[in-house]
Amino acid sequence: MEKIFNNTAAAFSLKSDTELDRAYFLFKMIASQPLVRIGTAVTNFALNLHLPVEGLIRATVFDHFCGGTTEEDCLPVVDRMYTKGVSSVLDYSVEAKEEEAEFDKALEKTLKTIVFAKERAAIPFAVFKPTGFGRFELYEKLGAVTQFTVEEAAEWKRVVDRFEKVCSIAHEYDVALLIDAEESWMQDAADDLVADMMRKYNKEKAIVFNTLQMYRWDRMDYLKKLHEQARQEGFFIGMKIVRGAYMEKENKRAEEMGYRSPICISKETTDINYDEAIEYMAAHIDKMAIFAGTHNEESSYKLMSLMGKMGISKNDSRIWFGQLYGMSDNISFNLAANGYNVAKYLPFGPVRDVMPYLIRRAEENTSVAGQTSRELNLISAERKRRKIDK
Repeated sequence: MEKIFNNTAAAFSLKSDTELDRAYFLFKMIASQPLVRIGTAVTNFALNLHLPVEGLIRATVFDHFCGGTTEEDCLPVVDRMYTKGVSSVLDYSVEAKEEEAEFDKALEKTLKTIVFAKERAAIPFAVFKPTGFGRFELYEKLGAVTQFTVEEAAEWKRVVDRFEKVCSIAHEYDVALLIDAEESWMQDAADDLVADMMRKYNKEKAIVFNTLQMYRWDRMDYLKKLHEQARQEGFFIGMKIVRGAYMEKENKRAEEMGYRSPICISKETTDINYDEAIEYMAAHIDKMAIFAGTHNEESSYKLMSLMGKMGISKNDSRIWFGQLYGMSDNISFNLAANGYNVAKYLPFGPVRDVMPYLIRRAEENTSVAGQTSRELNLISAERKRRKIDK
């Protein structure tokens, strides 16, 4: 198969020289774990003291990894990327909220992105996190089969009602809805709730998508079990397949609490697990839809090859490739240039409230072997190419 991901002219076609220089600077910073730790501490300190640093954050890390502070703020970015065939998933990335008013606000934001998606071909999906709609502890308690108090039962009903509302509107508007995965010790309750939404709203095709984090060794078994349920009960499965985002936290908790870690024993095992899930879903594409969320070039090539062997059209609506905004442009824009369905997760929200997301992005980049150096090498190659062309 032709290797397309080294084409930096296509990858960075939308970036000005200044934006490319900023990207180089950011990834240089992210490459250093001590700098990430120091930068995180200083940023949190400044924000907690309400020092005037939001403008600086907005002009650097925020604008690189986020689309804007509001949905409307994102539209110029959405439209620009779509000129190159890259779609967007508007992601309200406010995390770690605990109040009912914040959960209702997240619901409103998600409903608004569904309306945006219905009106714009450039936005094919909406998305939300389970803990955007309810407290983490509720999911954890339900997953542990611990009885709710009367107040907690009423609170959980409001969580279910929020899921029901957003899934019903997505179904009514015919907009695919991605539901992100989180930590393993709350995920069972989220999985059960999302499966209920699939049973109800995926009767004709996949509208509701769950997320499988394939660094968990139990996820293939879960997928096969869900597939059997779908066959028996007559619904379609939508899945976003990712490697995972909470590895250090998962391993630390397992060690502290004395249970077997849910994380695969090695990066290689995770890679095998990821590719196996993609192959399994592609083999059952008549009843499934795939959102392949990956920054891994080899996994992307494998899915491309698989589609070719199976005679699946590059733009088949049941298969999408996805990456995060600000990362792996060499994958996103080259896939789109070659006719594949591609969508970038485009986070948005107030600068202060999105900082936990941005900090997690930086920490993940330092812990993923080769990711940051690959970004730097590609940016360096494009800067050199532009100097030669001038």
